[in-house]
Amino acid sequence: MPSNSSVKPVLLVCSILLMVYGCFKPDVIIAPGPPAEGFVLGPEDVIEVVVWKNPDLSREVTIRPDGKISLPLIGDVPASGLTADQLAQDMTERFKAYKENPSVSVNVIAVKSYYVFMVGEFGRPGKLQFQTYTTLLQAISLAGGFTQFASRNDIRIIRNIVGPDGTVKELRIPIRYDDLISDENGGAYNITVKSGDTIIVP
Repeated sequence: MPSNSSVKPVLLVCSILLMVYGCFKPDVIIAPGPPAEGFVLGPEDVIEVVVWKNPDLSREVTIRPDGKISLPLIGDVPASGLTADQLAQDMTERFKAYKENPSVSVNVIAVKSYYVFMVGEFGRPGKLQFQTYTTLLQAISLAGGFTQFASRNDIRIIRNIVGPDGTVKELRIPIRYDDLISDENGGAYNITVKSGDTIIVP
């Protein structure tokens, strides 16, 4: 059973998100650790599509900037925003119009869609490309840490979130560096950064 002191920071963050964000689920937005549903594909990711016993339909493809891939028989297929398993299930349904009992699997060959922008008083500001899930502390380290002029307790994460109705809202998440490195509560704030996040320190 977690202590009250360890739970309070999470409740505080969630309460702020509820006030700022209305109908969006805060635990989906800011829960520490990688997303429960798995890695979400995006443009430029390279994937291998394997159609069982159909090598002529199996191939390695790159997700286009429009978020789609092209395959024989079924044509353009939306891939961005889906996990590999979700994409495989979708393509299995599409191939049913042409094949009896098709079986499709999707393997991620190269991750190129996972990146964040580090803006402000970082040692090496700019775009950071990742190959694996990365926490906020890890991103700060990879950006060279802070400069001597950084207001390290005034970190902001700017994140675009698509709501249930398809609209996009901008969420600004304030984080203090002192809280981030706290032995007692740091884990509640050291979130996994999401592709497209902009991390700002003035």
